[in-house]
Amino acid sequence: MEKDILGRALLDYQNGNYVEDIVTYSSLDEKDALPLPYLFRNYHKMPILEQKALGLCHGAILDIGCGAGGHSLYLQEKGWQVTALDRSAGAIEVCKRRGITETVHDTLLNFTGGRFDTLLLLMNGIGIAGKLNRLDSYLEKLKSLLKPNGQILLDSSDIIYMYDSDEDGGHWIPEGMDYYGEVTFTMEYKGLRSEPFNWLYVDYNTLQRAADYHGLHCELVSQGEHYDYLTRLSLK
Repeated sequence: MEKDILGRALLDYQNGNYVEDIVTYSSLDEKDALPLPYLFRNYHKMPILEQKALGLCHGAILDIGCGAGGHSLYLQEKGWQVTALDRSAGAIEVCKRRGITETVHDTLLNFTGGRFDTLLLLMNGIGIAGKLNRLDSYLEKLKSLLKPNGQILLDSSDIIYMYDSDEDGGHWIPEGMDYYGEVTFTMEYKGLRSEPFNWLYVDYNTLQRAADYHGLHCELVSQGEHYDYLTRLSLK
């Protein structure tokens, strides 16, 4: 549990021991806070893109990277069959305590629990790919979990805006970087620090090309106010 920074923090909040937030450090030279109450938000406090995604869910649903289970809980209360999946043991324990019926403690690539009508990856859930060169394997895995008329709902962001721009509108990308959307994070909570981990932010055009290569139709459902977007992938 000591290395499960997210799970430890979620359990503390669930148990009424909330005294501090998770602090994150990124390769973009940024320090930020991940407020624990936000991870337990209800539907009415979710961003519009998340609300739209939840409204599109149907059938048997796999909530990938479920965290504290807010999305799963909402969908379950709406009567849908939901399975909450997370690699964090603490997160899954929180989901169970919150009343989510079907939970799985595993990684996406190792998961073999059948096929679904909806695969849900919110809060930039596709970020688990880590690197752009690993996106192919994740799309293939997601594709293998789809029922014939199934869908993948995911949101992400084009973070090109975080890099310096020149007078011609171009952006300065550091040398040696394979793709500007690859970010390395470290999390810290109550004196414990995680190992660095990679997280991927993928721009829509890049995702669309990758999806097409894997026989998936990519539909832009909605765009947010700050370079974020919601997309729906389905089998061609």
